[in-house]
Amino acid sequence: MARQMAQLQLLALVTAAGAQPQTLWDRTDLFNACMGAKYHKKSPGPEDKLHDQCSSWKKNACCSVNTSQEAHKDVSYLYRFNWDHCGKMEPACKRHFIQDTCLYECSPNLGPWIQQVNQSWHKERILNVPLCREDCESWWEDCRTSFTCKTNWHKGWNWTSGSNECPVKDTCHPFPFYFPTPAALCNEIWSHSYKVSNYSRGSGRCIQMWFDPAQGNPNEEVARFYAEAMNGAGLHRVWPGLSGLALMLFLVLS
Repeated sequence: MARQMAQLQLLALVTAAGAQPQTLWDRTDLFNACMGAKYHKKSPGPEDKLHDQCSSWKKNACCSVNTSQEAHKDVSYLYRFNWDHCGKMEPACKRHFIQDTCLYECSPNLGPWIQQVNQSWHKERILNVPLCREDCESWWEDCRTSFTCKTNWHKGWNWTSGSNECPVKDTCHPFPFYFPTPAALCNEIWSHSYKVSNYSRGSGRCIQMWFDPAQGNPNEEVARFYAEAMNGAGLHRVWPGLSGLALMLFLVLS
């Protein structure tokens, strides 16, 4: 039991430290906060009419109704991103990308993994969010028969048409060509916004992309766990020294 507790505490330190290498936060709302990004609200609150897959966050959301509607479109005004850049994406696969967009735009529980960036379209991003193992595996499984031409979807596209198109040198292949494992997909597709967790759904130690709002939002507990670990340890003032030490101790105890 003592070893398990030490592992959980160190996991919180490592994950949080990995998410915040350049950010000096002095915030107390890490478990209930909105990112400083293009379409996020300044603070979370109820949104009773969130659309379809985004409705899981209607009790407390960082997205507006309009953003939730746009998240379901093939090429929305949000980012002009075309899911069908290598032919029609399978509906089962597309559901995961819509859910991914809803999580990113609507969740108020990503605070422990928010990092400041200096980019024109957003001032903050998420990094190394511990995505539950099953959510990552089902995402990869449902996308195996869809096609893409890139590993990192954050950059390197041809935008001359107004939406993303594959560069001439990049050939379309089934997802497993670019993402041979579930971890490759979840960790790499959005520049390490996610990091697939060894923990399972319901553990209270990983973020669930999918959940039944009638049962409550399980990500609140997860965000609170990591936020309290960060604030309790004062990590917002001492990231560099603790990150390597905590990781080394965690590996020894595993």
